[in-house]
Order: sequence, then structure tokens, then C-alpha cells
Amino acid sequence: MKIGIEGQRLFRKKKHGMDMVALELINNLQEIDHENEYMVYVSPDEDKTALRETPNFRIVELTGGFYPLWEQIALPRAAKNDGCEILHCTSNTAPVNTAIPLVVTLHDIIYMESSYPKILSGSGTTYQKFGNVYRRIVVPRVIKKSKAIITVSHFEKNRIGEFFGMQGDPRLTAVYNGVSDHFKPVSDPSELHRVKEKYHLPGHFFFFLGNTDPKKNTKGTLKAYADFIKLTGADIQLVMLDYDRAELDRILEEIGDNSLINRIILTGYVINTDLPAIYSLCEVFLYPSLRESFGIPMLEAMACGGPVITSNTSSMPEIAGLAAFIVDPYKPEEITQAMIRLTEEKLLKDDLVQKGFIQAAKFSWRAMAENVLEIYREVYSTLK
Repeated sequence: MKIGIEGQRLFRKKKHGMDMVALELINNLQEIDHENEYMVYVSPDEDKTALRETPNFRIVELTGGFYPLWEQIALPRAAKNDGCEILHCTSNTAPVNTAIPLVVTLHDIIYMESSYPKILSGSGTTYQKFGNVYRRIVVPRVIKKSKAIITVSHFEKNRIGEFFGMQGDPRLTAVYNGVSDHFKPVSDPSELHRVKEKYHLPGHFFFFLGNTDPKKNTKGTLKAYADFIKLTGADIQLVMLDYDRAELDRILEEIGDNSLINRIILTGYVINTDLPAIYSLCEVFLYPSLRESFGIPMLEAMACGGPVITSNTSSMPEIAGLAAFIVDPYKPEEITQAMIRLTEEKLLKDDLVQKGFIQAAKFSWRAMAENVLEIYREVYSTLK
């Protein structure tokens, strides 16, 4: 087989969820498949060390402008010219007009759901809003013509099946994400000191991966943290990644606690290899999202020995199992009580940590890549 893989954003310096999934897929396919030929299509950017070529994997840098133009014009043209027999698009969307058989990874369909405008409620960046409009236009068309649709949890598979009338459709498959091998407890004092100094981490802190996407429940989490401080007076700060200070000030104004800014550390972007130390240092990892299709950070925290608070919504109970403190994310008071219990009840915290190690070990990128490779083979067999 000659397989094209879309990895448009893999050379960008600041990689996020879907980028890391695509990167792990490619890295693990390189380990397990030395027979088929692969073309990995990327947009030129800073981090050219993110991927390496191997005898059967060629990296192709494609220019093509703004990402819809790159995806709809440059990508299918290059894949056709290279003779690809399958094109795997890894990040929710794909070319609408291509004769190449498509495999699409559809991480979620939150942008299609009627509840989304309520969750959005006017927030989110202009880029995020444009992306959601683009997906609403493209995804229904892509689904109709795809030979295989991969999603990342059984929850999301059921949502896609219900929304698009695909219950029982053999093209739709749930393939779990994994946890990278470098996510493990960090105990080396010099490494912990290096990361603490680099990101100005305090002695005791909660860790929260909030961003401007409304589903991350940043406002609810900040309200819960504010109430935690009022109720306990504990000297535990809140560490947030890569968050805009002006947006944070706006939310603190909304919840009526501007003074909370003095207890919050904004680290800026954290490279993936520094995350294990932060997970290892934190008192509790906060992941009370309103909606997730999988939730890789939960498993990363568990693999590093970080106790996790997460939500009773969407895929999170499926992925967390019994290894997290489950709350209703729409009730900040439940998040607050979970924070109090995990900082005051050592036996409960230790129990979740041990369960977390076991839960995280159930998910591997190699298994994900093996499942995806089998999907490629099944699609190819139908083309003969």
C-alpha cells in the first residue's frame, strides 16, 4: 500500500492534542510497519525535528496558504501526484473533492451539536469560531465519502452514530489513544528543580490545563478554586498553561475575585517533555471539562502519579474508570469539595494514585497504531 497521512501542523512549535495524536501514530507506525510506503504531508514550520524519515516514510512539506486551502487544494493534489492509494486525515476534516479513498480521524463532533452554542456562549477565539464553522460545512460531506472513520472513544462513536445516523455502520470504529512512555513519575531532584525554576512553579499547586475553548470549563474551575481558598485558606496556588492574561482577568472579574490573580501562575507554553515533572509535582490535576472526546491529559497525570479530578460527562468516566475523583463540572461546589478532600484525605489521594497507575497502563500508542494499520488493510482490501 501507498498511504498518505495528513500531519499539517506537526512542524509547528506549539503542538496540542490532535497534533500529538498524529505524531504518536506516525512514530509507532514507523516501528511496526516496514512494508508499506508512507507519505507524511506537513506544512512548513519551525520544528522540523518532530518527525524523521525512515526507508518507507517520506516527509513532504507542502505550502498552500491558510489551512482550508492547504487541506482542500494542496493536500489532495500532492497525494494524487504521489500515487497514494489511501489518504488518512488525522484532525477531524479532510478534502471534500478527492478520488483517493479516505480514512478520517474524527476526534469529536462538538461543533455539530445543538448544545454547542450554549456551551460557547459568545466566548472562544475568532480562530476557534472559524474552525468550528469550517468543520460544520466540511465534516458531513467527508463522512459520506470516507471509507473508514476512526474516533477515540465509545462515547464519541455513539455520538457520531446517533448524530449522522451511522449506528452499526462498519466504517465507524473507536480506537483509543495512548500515553507516551516518558509520562512516568519524576523523582530526580535536579530535574524537578530545573522544571520548577523554568516555569516559576510554587511549592504546592493545583495543575489545570485550561484554555479559551469553552468546553475546558475554565470559569467553573476558577470559581471552584476561589471557593477552595475561601473555605480552607490553604497555601496552594493554581498553575495554568499557556493562558492569556487579559482573558484570565476578564474571567476573574466575572466571578468577582480579581485578587485571585496573585495565587495563579501562568507558565506560558510547556513543552511535552517537561509535563511529567509538573504532573509529578502537583497536588491534584484538575480536568473538570464540560465535554471531551477522550482526555489524554488525565492518563498522562495518572501515569506520573498525579491524582485527578474529572467530570461525569461525555467520555471522561469511560477513560478515567475508577481512577479519578468524578464530579459534575456544572457544579463548581463539587469541584471545590473534591479539591478539599484530596488535599486533606491522604488515604483517598493515595488510593487514586495507585489506581491511576493501573488505569494509565491500559492505554498505549503502539496498540493504537496497530489498530489503525489494520483499518488501512481492511480499506485496501475493499479496493481490489
